[in-house]
Amino acid sequence: MTAYAFWNNKGGVGKSFLSFVAATEYARTYPDTDVYVIDLCPQANVSEMLLLNSEILINTDDQMSLFSYDVVRENFDPIHKLIGKTPRATVAGYLEARLNSPFRTIKDVSPYICRPRDFNTKLPTNLLLVCGDYLLEILSEAIRQTSQLAIPVDAWKQVLSWIKDLTAALRKRSGNRDALFILDCNPSFAIYTQLALAAADNLVIPFTPDDSSRRAVENVVALLYGYGMGDPKIETYARINFANRAKDKELDIPKLHTFVSNRITLYDNKPSRAFEAVNESIKATLDELHKKHRQIYATPKTSPSERLIEIPDYHSACVVMTVKGVPLDNLQAGPNMVHGKQVQINPDPLGKYRKALTEFVNCL
Repeated sequence: MTAYAFWNNKGGVGKSFLSFVAATEYARTYPDTDVYVIDLCPQANVSEMLLLNSEILINTDDQMSLFSYDVVRENFDPIHKLIGKTPRATVAGYLEARLNSPFRTIKDVSPYICRPRDFNTKLPTNLLLVCGDYLLEILSEAIRQTSQLAIPVDAWKQVLSWIKDLTAALRKRSGNRDALFILDCNPSFAIYTQLALAAADNLVIPFTPDDSSRRAVENVVALLYGYGMGDPKIETYARINFANRAKDKELDIPKLHTFVSNRITLYDNKPSRAFEAVNESIKATLDELHKKHRQIYATPKTSPSERLIEIPDYHSACVVMTVKGVPLDNLQAGPNMVHGKQVQINPDPLGKYRKALTEFVNCL
């Protein structure tokens, strides 16, 4: 059993999209493995991609028309249906149950999982989902307060292990089948993000080649491991928070596994100079950290820059995949209709895009 958390302390870098690609492609490539997606972001973006609720179209008199929002929500929105169940068939439903009995594990977690193929027939049957839920944000303060209880003395560690308990129960559900877990995280370091990270063995960090992403990667290292990347003030504050407490309480935290430079602008099939300059800066930062703290890397003998995956920017393909719930393997070149408008996908850039994303999935 291996669990990968997808996280960066910056939004808009492609965490949910890469989670979608990783889960769908891994499930297709390894049909004898149960691939579980646990959506720990209140926005539930990866759940929307998998369940295909972003666009509901009907064919009336040979013309495609959109239903009204209310009709879609009541009759066709899978997330709305899952939230409406008792208990909620979402990650928030599971966490509500844990809040009711904070220090007792839940043996039967089947009410909280769904099979996305029941809603989106493009997906493999061995792909399963613990759906995201906006209630996660509302529950976060109750979860945080529960983790601060004086009794039992290990309350913090037990609460931070709730999602890890969920992965253990799902692994048991899979029996003799292999299981892989993809945990999509919110950019913030909220308690629900900490739950995801405490459940993961490995951390995948997507970033875009810009200075704000470089700073966000440094924040990941400071928040999770307590290393200030040369800034003593950052390191001082980082060490008195999550990183130090995790070490004191012997809470396992993930290793740095894969870095994905996402949405690189190409010119003559090469990254632009501006993108390349920032990319090199981030590589140098990661390699310097590797020299000092190899123990936080999943592959300590290999420098991070050698494992960095570069994904070219192909906005049209990304839009079609995410809006229509189309896995990478099913994506076809040519015209595609999105919200009543035609989006053209050209074969050559699609081939490069597919090759880069496949290389990324093969790292898992």
